[in-house]
Amino acid sequence: MKDFITIGKIIGAHGIRGEVKIFPITDNVRRFNKLKHCYILKEDSSVVSEIDVKGCRHDRGHVLMSIEDLNDRTAAEKLKGFYIAVDREDAVKLPKDTYFIADLIGISVIDDTIGELGVIEDVFETGANQVLSVKRRGKQNLLIPFLKAVCYNVDFENKVMNVKLPDGLFELYEG
Repeated sequence: MKDFITIGKIIGAHGIRGEVKIFPITDNVRRFNKLKHCYILKEDSSVVSEIDVKGCRHDRGHVLMSIEDLNDRTAAEKLKGFYIAVDREDAVKLPKDTYFIADLIGISVIDDTIGELGVIEDVFETGANQVLSVKRRGKQNLLIPFLKAVCYNVDFENKVMNVKLPDGLFELYEG
């Protein structure tokens, strides 16, 4: 099975010539500019089709993509809800101590004092920094700032992230 990195979600059609409107799921929306080949995936990551990209342009935070052999609005509308992905080997190279969100999902989070907190379910941007949403059994998700001072070690081989929660953070969710 191929290993993909999801970079966007198709949210609709644009115009009458078959362009799709994409919500980017990447830190660098300009990465679409060089995209020549990619995949359309279902939510479960199964491949719907391989596509060749004719071109991309940007519009108010979204990407408008022209796809080879997709020439009308009706066909483009049928792709709404699917995802755009690239082969992992074609993904952008990351700087040291940065990670693909997809690689963090499912990793166990262990605090130095409290022990196992749960599993990373999502990562989102707040403006100031990224935040990990950690799913806990029978309890509200724990939101942890994704900062080097808090999340100091990621061990992908053992699927573990070590953290040292700021004073009082855990108690906010336990009260």
